[in-house]
Parts: sequence; structure tokens; C-alpha cells
Amino acid sequence: MGSVKDLEIIRKPTRNAMGIGRFHFSDRYSVFDWGEMPDHIDGKGEALCLMGAYCFEKLKENGVRTHYRGLVDETKKVVNFKEVETPTNVMEVDLVNVYRPETHKNQGILAYDYGYFTSSLRNYLIPLEIIYRNGLPEGSSVFRRLSRGVTTPKELGLDHYPKPGERLSQPIFDVSTKLEETDRYVNWDEAKRIAGLENNELTEIKIVLSEANHVISEIASSLGLENEDGKIELAFDQERRLMVVDVLGTLDECRFTYSGLPVSKEIGRRFYRKTQWYKDVETAKKTAELRGVKDWRKICKSQPPKLDKQLRTIISEVYMAAANGLTTNAMFDSPPLAEVISKYEKYASGKDVS
Repeated sequence: MGSVKDLEIIRKPTRNAMGIGRFHFSDRYSVFDWGEMPDHIDGKGEALCLMGAYCFEKLKENGVRTHYRGLVDETKKVVNFKEVETPTNVMEVDLVNVYRPETHKNQGILAYDYGYFTSSLRNYLIPLEIIYRNGLPEGSSVFRRLSRGVTTPKELGLDHYPKPGERLSQPIFDVSTKLEETDRYVNWDEAKRIAGLENNELTEIKIVLSEANHVISEIASSLGLENEDGKIELAFDQERRLMVVDVLGTLDECRFTYSGLPVSKEIGRRFYRKTQWYKDVETAKKTAELRGVKDWRKICKSQPPKLDKQLRTIISEVYMAAANGLTTNAMFDSPPLAEVISKYEKYASGKDVS
């Protein structure tokens, strides 16, 4: 299925009917599109599963369609969040087809052909990641895109050049590709074209994104978190009705902050940005784009190092404490989130946290 969860297929989807599957959330993690990293984060899989289920059920309460069917408890029964008595890492979902764009080289550069995606296609994953931004914290990809000149404040819907840490008066809606080797930001016109969307469907996507942002922000605020940005994935069912798929509202899909400090996989990203491996990743991605190489990982000069042991423990506690707090159901034996974040702040400043 991916670098952080596995898919068990109960019933395969057909062209005109959804299937049934189960996500098995693992303790694996990934940063910078690398795939599985050399460590595991204790408790992460169960924490992600419970946070995602809680958000799916809140979305349903707000009238948003999703592919979520329930959690699989220790007796293998499919239940809702309130019925789970112990942490689980298994979620049951409806399945749609995943059609990948064809690839070819155009003047030596790798290009993608989305011709298969039309307005008559049904029961498929929309090949886009749909992103909301309520703030622009340090590390946001927006600053990198602005510095490289691949976008402008105006194209992002801003009337000024933003600063790291800035909160936005109105959310920015952003979009990138989903099924390419490296996620590529596109404008909404291109997104509409490559995904085979009609005007009214594009409008509905933005409405669903807005509602998801609202629900997640409300959940986060109850724990004192700022919902800086996040992503959702969408699909059409067999009647071409829009629904939220994959998972949302977790520390892997959202960038939360607590008093300006990251409460998300950004903690891991900050560690790796200081390594030689990260520099090699950036070089490999640029080289692959210029040479038309499909898999940039094969030309990366180094492998990712393991996390510092203290940091790995802190990240584990962050996931479990966030799941306890965001779902208001303390299933994990973890210190409160504020205490864990204080520990991370000491670690980041070079102080002993043992």
C-alpha cells in the first residue's frame, strides 16, 4: 500500500463497484518521499489509526461522505470509535480503483499522460492531493516554491510576500499531483484537466476541503493546537459521487503546532534537514528531473541515518499523547502532550531530557 501502512483486500473493486479493504497502520515512517525509513516509531500505527477514525466519524456527522467503514477491534469485529476498548491499528474502508498516469519522455524529461482520466470515469481515486493552509510555519513548502520562483504570492492568493510563522486571514487552497514519482504542485486549471473534473466537481472539492479543514481545526483547538496545514485525498464512487479517502486529520497528514513548536512528522523532518542525506535527496530529485529519470532514489548518493534515540522516544510519545488528546480518549500510556512538547523543546535546544 505504501511506506507507512499496508492494505489487506477483502473484496477487490471492479470498474463499476467499490470493494472492501483494511488498512493496517504500521510504526514505519517516511519523510521527503523517500519511503520506509530505518527506524520504527512505537505506537505510531495505532495512534494514526485512531486519530483518522475519529476524524472520519466527525466528518460524517457534518454530512461529508467518506470511504470509512469502521475500526477492526481485537475480536475482528468492525465497530465505531466509541466501541473500541483498546488501541487498534486496523481500519476497514471501501475501495476504489487506482489508475496511474502513463509515463513517457518528452525531450529527455519525464512526462505523465493523464488521458485516461475523463469526466465519464467512475469509481476511481482522484490523482491529486488537496491541501489547505491556515498558516505558513517554518518548513512550509510555500517558502521553497517562492524562493525558486515556481509560484508567486498572487498565484497563492496572497497580497504580500509571507514570513515564516505567519497566520493567514483566509485559508489558501493548494493542490499537487498524487501518483507521480515526486509530488508536483499544479494550479487549479491543470488539476481540473489531469483529473478529468467538471467545473461543478472542482467547486465541490473545495467545499469538502473547507469542511475538512473546519472539522480538523476544531478538534485540534480543543488540545491547544494550531492546524497550520493539511491534506486530504478524494475519490469518486460508482455513481461518481465525491468522497474523502485514505486518512485525514493525523500527525502525518496535518502540520499542527503547539506554541509555535511542531506536533507532526515535521519533528522528524527537522532532524533530517541537518543531515548530508537530505542534501543528497535534494540533489537526486533535481538530477532526476533534468535527466528524465523515473526513480530519483536510485541515484541518491546516501541512505538515511537512524533517528537519535532520545528523539525517537519523544516522537513516539508525541503520537500517542496527540491521539489521547485529540480523540479525548486516553488509550495510550503517555505523558500529556504539553509535557512531551516541553521535552522536545529541551531536546531541540541541546538540553538533557533523560
